[in-house]
Amino acid sequence: MPIKNDRHIKLGISSCLLGNNVRYDGGHKLDHYLRDTLGRSVEWMLVCPEVEAGLTMPREAMQLVLSPGTPRLVTIETGIDHTELMRLWVQKKLVGLEQQKLSGFVFKARSPCCGVRDAQLFSLSGGTAGQGAGLFAAAVVQRFPDLPVQDEDRLRDPAIRENFLERVSAYWRQLHCYSGKLTV
Repeated sequence: MPIKNDRHIKLGISSCLLGNNVRYDGGHKLDHYLRDTLGRSVEWMLVCPEVEAGLTMPREAMQLVLSPGTPRLVTIETGIDHTELMRLWVQKKLVGLEQQKLSGFVFKARSPCCGVRDAQLFSLSGGTAGQGAGLFAAAVVQRFPDLPVQDEDRLRDPAIRENFLERVSAYWRQLHCYSGKLTV
C-alpha cells in the first residue's frame, strides 16, 4: 500500500523503473506499481548511474568481474573497464544524495550498478562466481546503512513491500523529527 501523509516522502529510484529509456539496450523496465500506485504518494528522485556517469544509450552490456579487491565493471564484448568512471561518479552522487534527505531507495534488480543483492558476479575466466551488490547500490548501502533499500522484484511480495514501506515511514519520521502519524 502507498504511504499516505501530508508531507513529501522522497525516495530514490532506478530511472528505468519509471519507464525512462536509459538501459543499455535503449529500453526501460517500467514497473506500473511503482509509477502508478506508490508514485502517487511519494516524490521520486530518478537515478541512472550509467547515463549520469556519461555512458551512452544504447551501450554495450556490462558485468561485474571479480578481481583482487572489489568487482570491476567491464563491458561484455570488448572488455572495457568502466569501474573508475563509475567510482568517480558515485563519490559525487553520494554527496548529492545526502543533501536530498531520501527516506528510501528502490533499485533495479540484477543490475551490475543497481542490484541490491542479486547482480551476477563473474570470474576473470568468464564463469559465474555468485551474486552480490552492484557498484552503486553497494556504495549507497555503505554510505547510508540505515536507509531502507529494496529492489522492484522483491517489492512484488506483499509482506516485503509492507515492511519496506513501514521502514521508509519510520526513517522519514526520524529524518524530519516528525511525530505525527503516517499510515501505510
